[in-house]
Amino acid sequence: MFNIILIFALQLIYVPVLTLRTIFLVKNMSVAASSFGILEALIYVFGLSLVFSGHQSIAEMIVYAVGFGVGLYIGTRIENKLAIGYTSLVVNLMELNEKLIDLLRNKGFGVTVFEGMGRDSKRYQLEILTKRSRENEVMTLIEEYEPKAFIISYEPRRFKGGFLVKSMKKYGKS
Repeated sequence: MFNIILIFALQLIYVPVLTLRTIFLVKNMSVAASSFGILEALIYVFGLSLVFSGHQSIAEMIVYAVGFGVGLYIGTRIENKLAIGYTSLVVNLMELNEKLIDLLRNKGFGVTVFEGMGRDSKRYQLEILTKRSRENEVMTLIEEYEPKAFIISYEPRRFKGGFLVKSMKKYGKS
């Protein structure tokens, strides 16, 4: 019984570490990814040695798999809380909403406005780059002021210059 609990606990540590290591790799944060990789390998080898030592019970193997699944869930929740990286939002509006644009800018968001032609009339597009940790804040503001807005959110891999970079340097944030 002790082995089963230990295997489950190891998976609850191992898989979130694996998840974070993968995310750090994708975000090109190689030092953090390497550190998590070392920890991941140690836990992995120790956990597998418990599962495959001795009598290899079905229960231990099932607990290993269930722990893996629960660990994935926990790792994803941790990453969402950390909100590493940046988000770019493209917001399409039917009307130009100066109040929303001013509010976003006053809250520290860089907003670029484009005017275009839709199928039936003019459309307005807002382009907003922000830290992922502030994405929900931006979405809430947009939904409050423009409930019918069409919004696309994606993660840029690299960017250079612009309002966000200037504001980070100005306030010593990165």
